[in-house]
Amino acid sequence: MTPRPAAATDAASAPFQIRGVSLTLLALKIADPRAPSFFARLAETLALAPGFYHKAPIILDLSALAAVAPVDMAGFCANLRELGLVPVGIQGATAAWEEASTVAGLAVFPAGRAAEAQSVRGRAKPQPNPPKSRLVAEPVRSGQQVYAADGDLIVTAAVSRGAELLAEGNIHVYGPLRGRALAGLGGDRTARIFCRHLDADLVSIGGFYMVSEQMDPALIGKPVQISLVEERLVFDPL
Repeated sequence: MTPRPAAATDAASAPFQIRGVSLTLLALKIADPRAPSFFARLAETLALAPGFYHKAPIILDLSALAAVAPVDMAGFCANLRELGLVPVGIQGATAAWEEASTVAGLAVFPAGRAAEAQSVRGRAKPQPNPPKSRLVAEPVRSGQQVYAADGDLIVTAAVSRGAELLAEGNIHVYGPLRGRALAGLGGDRTARIFCRHLDADLVSIGGFYMVSEQMDPALIGKPVQISLVEERLVFDPL
């Protein structure tokens, strides 16, 4: 009889490792999946920044569809893949939508921190710690990701193309802002982005995005502050 292999005793000898990672995912909020123009209009939006959206993993936000019967999610996701997107999961769904989505191979993501706060409302909570800012004094180069988990992110140097700034609070950039800047990651819609030289590929506040092709060309290279007003990113000169 062939002996069974011994169980791995350390990470070096194990054939795999399971570990947590922190990733930035796009969310596609769906208001009417049966609209005849849905995929045509989505294709127009994706064409504004084809390099950014190509093969981008996305979560389907189904929170607006509570009163709507599920569509064929396998076919729906197939159409998304034809546009270059990679649907990986859903959030904010009813039981019926969850069932249809899991059959289609999608994961179910939690609704986010707003739902977590709702679930603990009424219970005694300790006083929160004051927000902590993170200061970065060196250039943020292509491929780097800088994350301020508990407050604002302050960068006093240049941010290169291909770099990514992430913050639960505000983002301040005192050098040229290129690459991507995502503020209010925990869902804080009051967060803002401040920069002295706007040249970003993408900016986001509270999950609402805008790519460079959608920005006013007159503001490129200028100092601006970016805020979220009624689910729309607003750019104001500084």
